[in-house]
Amino acid sequence: MKKILVLLSLALAISACGDKKEKKGTEGSNGTTTLSGTIKVDGSSTVFPITEAVAEEFRAVQPKVNVTIGVSGTGGGFKKFSRGETNISDASRPIKDKEKAACEENDIKYLELEVAYDGLAVLVHPENDWVDSFTVEELKKIWEPTAQGKIMKWNQIRPEWPNQEIHLFGPGVASGTYDYFTEAVVGKSGSSRGDFTASEDDHVLVQGIAGDKYSLGFFGLAYYAENKDKLKLIGVHNGEEVVKPSLETVKNGSYRPLSRPLFIYVNSTSVALPEVVEFVNFYIDNAGELSKDVGYIPLPSENYSAQKANFKTFVENNK
Repeated sequence: MKKILVLLSLALAISACGDKKEKKGTEGSNGTTTLSGTIKVDGSSTVFPITEAVAEEFRAVQPKVNVTIGVSGTGGGFKKFSRGETNISDASRPIKDKEKAACEENDIKYLELEVAYDGLAVLVHPENDWVDSFTVEELKKIWEPTAQGKIMKWNQIRPEWPNQEIHLFGPGVASGTYDYFTEAVVGKSGSSRGDFTASEDDHVLVQGIAGDKYSLGFFGLAYYAENKDKLKLIGVHNGEEVVKPSLETVKNGSYRPLSRPLFIYVNSTSVALPEVVEFVNFYIDNAGELSKDVGYIPLPSENYSAQKANFKTFVENNK
């Protein structure tokens, strides 16, 4: 009887060890660790295409890891992130002081990682044959808060333009793209007229601009790249010359002031999960190539190396 009990105890111990190993990961046939679990990402619609592309490639390497990606806008993503509801937050602007405070209140530490560069595209309907460029001052005249109810027609911007209403489209106020555009053009983040069609979904903005000859809107360059046949891209005068956003002009800084970095934020509590660590390392390793595939501009290679070193330190400090 004693011998049977010993054997049963040994069998249970071996089974328990096997369960623990299964939770952490098992060794695959190619020598890599096969992981499982769910990684929750939410935030910027602008960063979404990069994160989605990374997640698709990651699934080929780690098919048992489920990566869910929401699009609540940068502000909406940070709200969830600060409550500990997500592992990673996509952001098209740096985290704000009030968002930092919310994270601190919930004892959430984080690491900011730059993943690519983006240019904001200014767009009109393809049949718009009067606009060839804007100055920053003209964009401000259209979008500043005092323009509401006053600057309503194209010929109020330039007399030779049509005596027709301007129909405006732009990202919602929770969007990092909206924050960046208003800061760069109006001079204050989150400050603009309110009488425009707003959406956190850039595809809705594409449809709105593409369906209205007298429309004007803005959003991330990648969504223009996907819809070139439906939209007309307008250059912006940078103080020296008119420049249109492209991989080259965003990277060399000539498309100013509407170029910016894009980020992901990683929750410190999440780095205890091997699938999150693996995913973030995979993200940094592949962001350069995949960002080009979806219409963004990669960072210099040394920047990605620095990001990876920062993440390694962050993981070690939060084990």
